[in-house]
Amino acid sequence: MKISREVKTAVLVISGIFLFIYLYTYLKGEDLFSKTETYYTEFDYNALSMSSPVTIKGNSVGKINDITYDFETGKTVVSFTVNPKLKFSKNSIVRLYETGLMGGNALAIVNANDGQQAQPGDKLASEVQPGLITSLKNNFTGISSDLDSTIRSADTLFVNLNKVIKDTSDESLQSTIAELNATLKSFKRLAISLESVVSANESKINASLESFTKTSENITTLTNDIKDVELSKTISTLDNTLSSMNALLSDIQQGKGSMGKLMNDESLYNNLEGATKEMEELLRDIKLHPKRYFRILSRKEIPYEDDEN
Repeated sequence: MKISREVKTAVLVISGIFLFIYLYTYLKGEDLFSKTETYYTEFDYNALSMSSPVTIKGNSVGKINDITYDFETGKTVVSFTVNPKLKFSKNSIVRLYETGLMGGNALAIVNANDGQQAQPGDKLASEVQPGLITSLKNNFTGISSDLDSTIRSADTLFVNLNKVIKDTSDESLQSTIAELNATLKSFKRLAISLESVVSANESKINASLESFTKTSENITTLTNDIKDVELSKTISTLDNTLSSMNALLSDIQQGKGSMGKLMNDESLYNNLEGATKEMEELLRDIKLHPKRYFRILSRKEIPYEDDEN
């Protein structure tokens, strides 16, 4: 079967038109052969472009489909398509954010996870996340003012520094070098003097060092001797002596032994006191009537008479 030239031309034209439509929709972010679901959101201004990506948790899940201006509300309405497998809440927020320093923007779906699933055609709430370029743009006036004041301060600093070092005359430079030379000479003389003193007293310094070494050795020996003294045995002996004294005092307090009975027996004390009184009376009687006790002085027995007093 022979195909006419007209049919071939028609097929080519239809194929070209179809390819043109496909490429046009592809550049718009749409795919004729894939199923997608469309959602909407709106912003106060337009900072997006067609086919800008739509992401969730950093993953690309769709593209911007259309951007229109609503003349009644004055807002920019953005429609975007996502993969139908994506499930998210209708209370989710669509966030506009910057994708890089070059100023590219994209949309991110911040899922609310409240169980209320969004349906195709729903309008979602939106927010704008300030980026680096936006912050610099908003604060450019303050930054420029601070930069201008900083530059002025730096200029003043360099002017003052220039005034300080401006005196480059030969007299000033020569006087500075002369003062530096005099200082170095003084240090040199001081070093020579110290060297001469050390040389003159080298023997004394060596003797002092030897004396110090001997003193250190003696201190070490004395420390070792003190360390070697059987101090623990002396303390142990003293402790035993104190223990014996405590035992002796305890026995005396309990009335044991002669000393204990003497200290604690009241009858012995009373007897001693009575004997003392009798001895005192005997001595008094001997003093008053000595003839009664010394018969050698008298041949007759002298009868005993009580003293009236």
